[in-house]
This record gives sequence, structure tokens and C-alpha cells, in this order.
Amino acid sequence: MQQLDNSRIPAHIAIIMDGNGRWAKAKGLPRTAGHVEGVATVKKITEEATRLGVKYLTLYTFSTENWNRPVEEIEALMHLVLTNLEEEIFMKNNVRFRMIGEMERLPQSVQKRLSECIERTSVNTGMTMIVALSYSSRWELTRAARMLAEDVKEGRLSSEDINEEMISSRLTTNFMPDPDLLIRTGGELRISNYLLWQCAYSEFYFTDEFWPDFTEESLRKAIADYQQRQRRYGKTGDQVSDEE
Repeated sequence: MQQLDNSRIPAHIAIIMDGNGRWAKAKGLPRTAGHVEGVATVKKITEEATRLGVKYLTLYTFSTENWNRPVEEIEALMHLVLTNLEEEIFMKNNVRFRMIGEMERLPQSVQKRLSECIERTSVNTGMTMIVALSYSSRWELTRAARMLAEDVKEGRLSSEDINEEMISSRLTTNFMPDPDLLIRTGGELRISNYLLWQCAYSEFYFTDEFWPDFTEESLRKAIADYQQRQRRYGKTGDQVSDEE
């Protein structure tokens, strides 16, 4: 905590919560046990991010590619989503809940529970916690391209007028800033179709810790590492130093 500069806490942290299944396997447990433990980690990290002053926390929970996993694992994951959206945690910490992804692919019971949680926490004014569920960047960018094509077809927009801002406005993340810091647990060194457009200038932090082992101290360590970096956005280091 002493190493952190409170004036440079990343406004938006995105996390790829990887390693639940491998954590369980290493302990001789079924994969679903890893997902259960992963939910407990979500609660701890959400509360710690709130305490540190993070404004947006986006968690990659279930990708569109994950629909190809064994049926029993998908059912267990959906059950966890259904039973662990505990609004009292959000209300206690003044956290607003949002979701990005193909909601229509989710079971009706999960869709209903997500909508209720979004509605009831909409009055909160603290951190926004976003769950990426049935989400992938390629799906999101394809969806945005179709929306723009429809606008051009209907004469509401000229193709020559399409710019980065217009594309961003059609993304499901249009209500929040791009991530400052992307954290991936589990030791893999890729971003797996996650926020590809939004992470153009994000800082990346990879750790070998499996998600169930990721602690509040792990989060602070990632932020401390982030604070040692100089974000240049294409400029030279000298240019950035002169502006500071």
C-alpha cells in the first residue's frame, strides 16, 4: 500500500480471470470447484478495487468460444452466475452493475437475474463493475460494423463520415472509458478475443497466479507495476515528460 500513488490509480481495470480449472485440477478437485472459488475471488477483488478508487472494473467471465465447453461445465457456470449476483454486495459498496455480451444466448433465468441486478444497482454512484458474459471482441466489432452498414444503407450516415468515434459509439462498451490496465491471471500471454479495440493503448500485466489465488495484495502489486510505466500513446518519452 505504501508503494501506491493514490493519484495514479487506473480508472479502468479489465481482468481476464484465467486458471479456475487448472487450480482445481492441481488440487484433485472437479473444474466446477475452481469456478466456485473464482467467484469468491471476484467478491474480494471487487471490494478492494472499490476501496482503492478504481472507477470501472471489467471481468471476462464467459466468452462466446466458451459455449464449446462440456455441457455440464456450462450449466455449472450459468448456475454460479444465477446464484452469486448478490445485490447486497453491490449496494453495500455503492457498486453499479453492468453486463456486456450476447445476453440473448443466455438462459432466460440468467437473463432475468442480470436485468434485475442492473436495474436495482443503477442508482449506485461508486465503481461500475462490468461482467463480460457470452462476449468476444470479434462478435462486438462485427455487430458494430453491421449497425454502421445499416445506417449507411438507410441514408442516416455517409460512409465517408465513419470514424473511430462512431465505431466506439456502436460498441457495447460505449458507456465507459477504455481500460488503463489489463490483468491476466493463469500464466497465459494472450488477450483471447477480449476488448481488442478498447485495449489499443492499455498497459498489460500477466501473472502466473491462477484466478482463485489472486488476492487483494496481488491487485495492489499489479497497480504498483502499472504506476512504474510511462504511457506514451505514440509519443516519445521526452514528449510525455515535458507534458507532465
